[in-house]
Amino acid sequence: MRRLFGLGAGLNLLLVFVPLALTFELLHADPMLIFISSALAIVPLAGLMGKATEHLASHVGAGLGGLINASLGNAAELIIALVALREGFHEVVKASLTGSIIGNILLVLGLSMVAGGLRHERQRFNQTAAGMGASLLLLSAVGLVVPALFHFTASERGIAVERELSLEIAVILFLIYLLSLLFSLKTHRHLFAAEAPDAREAGERPWPLRRAVGVLAIVTVAIAVMSEFLVGAIQPAAARLGLTQVFVGVILVALVGNAAEHSTAVVVAIKNKMDLAFGIAVGSSLQIALFVAPVLVFASYLLGSPLDLIFTPFEVAAVTISVLVVGFVAMDGESHWMEGVMLVGVYLILATAFYFLPV
Repeated sequence: MRRLFGLGAGLNLLLVFVPLALTFELLHADPMLIFISSALAIVPLAGLMGKATEHLASHVGAGLGGLINASLGNAAELIIALVALREGFHEVVKASLTGSIIGNILLVLGLSMVAGGLRHERQRFNQTAAGMGASLLLLSAVGLVVPALFHFTASERGIAVERELSLEIAVILFLIYLLSLLFSLKTHRHLFAAEAPDAREAGERPWPLRRAVGVLAIVTVAIAVMSEFLVGAIQPAAARLGLTQVFVGVILVALVGNAAEHSTAVVVAIKNKMDLAFGIAVGSSLQIALFVAPVLVFASYLLGSPLDLIFTPFEVAAVTISVLVVGFVAMDGESHWMEGVMLVGVYLILATAFYFLPV
């Protein structure tokens, strides 16, 4: 499991799925085959991107390294969302944001607690850092809920006003993200010292700087290409399966982008490093809400198709419920496998509800 997304295993998977996706696309094959093969190709690519980021961070010092890890932690999801945004799939983009947030704090954290709890009766994590993460999550939820509330109570103000509101909220969220980095990497970094993954901690020899940068650049281009295939096949594949674009974004696209983080969080939890597992899961959700979402709003104006932050009522409810549940779990600074079961259970309940939403 530890080497699931290592360089050797990752390259072996890429040698299978990337050519497969390219072949299907060139042959104009069944969209289902293109969707599945490109999704499977993105999984090891995201893992390699995360590994290259860790090795790059080990060359530049703790402060800048933490910034690189924080900024590139969700690069795969950001690339997929940018491609979907360019194609005009706004609902898929917003659904993928929802899916990444609830997937990380419910599914990833839940599986980590189950896996770690089965090996260790009780696991502890930094209560102060966890409380800070839970508070930021709640603030993020407010930023995503307010535009929806405004839409349902003052929609007569018009689309232009709603887009302006979304843009201004995006600016506020982005500023909070920058200040949270200052807090965690500078003024209070002692609280988060155990949460920054480093290649040296895994007993690996850091890659040379040129290799880390080269792998990062190549993988970024490859993810962009695979994302083109994935997004292009979303509509026909969803229609074939009778799925809504919201379900595809919330569940399928979010799982593809987060697969590497899923394995990493579970592995470190098994090693009784629940601080790190909690940091990966909650930190990733925070990056989505405070960094990726605002960046997508900013990018949408450059693409000439403004993206708003008005989510469906069920997406708003799902994010709010997830944040509140995680807040209660993090309250005591301890975890066991049954808490993990409860988190996964909430995720499965929400996923089932998303599946039955009308097309």
